[in-house]
Amino acid sequence: MSSTLLVTGAAGQLGQRVIHHLLETYKVAPGRIIAATRSPEKLAELAAKGVITRKADFDDAATLPAAFAGIDHLLIISTDALAVPGLRLKQQTTAVDAAKKAGVKHILYTSMPAPDDSLVSFAPDHLGTENAIKASGIGYTILRDAWYFDNFLMGLPHSLATGKWYTATGGGRTSNISRDDCALAIAAALASDATESATYTLTGSTSLTIEDVASVVSKVTDRPLEVVQVNDEQFAAGLTGAGLPKFVVDMLVSADANARAGKFDILTNDFNKLTGKEPQTVRAFFEAHKAALLV
Repeated sequence: MSSTLLVTGAAGQLGQRVIHHLLETYKVAPGRIIAATRSPEKLAELAAKGVITRKADFDDAATLPAAFAGIDHLLIISTDALAVPGLRLKQQTTAVDAAKKAGVKHILYTSMPAPDDSLVSFAPDHLGTENAIKASGIGYTILRDAWYFDNFLMGLPHSLATGKWYTATGGGRTSNISRDDCALAIAAALASDATESATYTLTGSTSLTIEDVASVVSKVTDRPLEVVQVNDEQFAAGLTGAGLPKFVVDMLVSADANARAGKFDILTNDFNKLTGKEPQTVRAFFEAHKAALLV
């Protein structure tokens, strides 16, 4: 009998793309896929395709035994609970405990590159979850996603409008990858029914400075874009002045500090190993999302 695959966070952006690739790219039968989220009513389109939907609320451990019952391979997509320190780690370790009790055979988890050597504010959440999975005794696949190209789309429209991109990366390089490419590789790992434990770091094919990215964005949009390097305090002040909440400011400042320290400059061919394809280039990504840059 074919294994059952469960994707948590199925209503989120990454979860939706993982399930899309399971169905469309890897042709997994919809009846083998279980999509889980706090609000299953958001998954009506998937249910119409034959995907099974379940309620799974990491803040309510009582919902998890039923959600994980009969599951062979469980993908835990890291939650977005970043506003309260420690909450995401609590949620995810609760899910790991429930998976063990439910008899899940293999856990896949979306982490970040080198969480044990990172300045990023949320790195301890990932490291703690990885350690909890390893301590559970369940076979695992850790998928460490590099910083998404997609993250640039949040601030770049404003930067293009002003012609200036403020950053505290100090010329540090980051091996960016698109969210969809991460979803493609994660779906490949999930569909493979692998049982041996492994850790993959999903990166693009090149490491880029913000200046590199800005040059491509400028060429794609035909608009000038000057990179302005600032220090952490100046960067934090600008983000705060823009109205961002403190936890987001801390996250972005720590991410730039991590890039500046060279800790995002990690390149692997793990994406190629899992998918047999080359990752999308920065130029191709921004050409595909040109309209979003010019809003």
